[in-house]
Amino acid sequence: MKADVHGYEGFLSKVKEMEALGGTLAVLFTGSIDPSSGKSWCPDCVVAEPIVDSVMKDKTEVHFLRVFVGPRDFWKDPQCPFRTNPDTRLKSIPTLIIWKSQSKLDGYDITDPNLIAMLFED
Repeated sequence: MKADVHGYEGFLSKVKEMEALGGTLAVLFTGSIDPSSGKSWCPDCVVAEPIVDSVMKDKTEVHFLRVFVGPRDFWKDPQCPFRTNPDTRLKSIPTLIIWKSQSKLDGYDITDPNLIAMLFED
């Protein structure tokens, strides 16, 4: 299953639904689309998303959830729930995690298809 959600509440609802499916769940946290430009307000996310998508298209056995974290000011708030939730504890976006594991990529690493693929190796 692949899904896109917007905001924290959407994330909480969809991640619970996708967890119930069992199997591996990859979650990509990314900046929301700026309506004035039609692109994410996060330039690193604009670079990383097509790379993540290209790796994930071959991972048919992996559930994939793309989470648009919200506007820039919401994300930058130190009390942003994506930052404070013990299951996410995000420090930057884009971030790709294997849900309920310690496996995570962020920063420049998320632009390397080989590192993304390695997240899924046992």
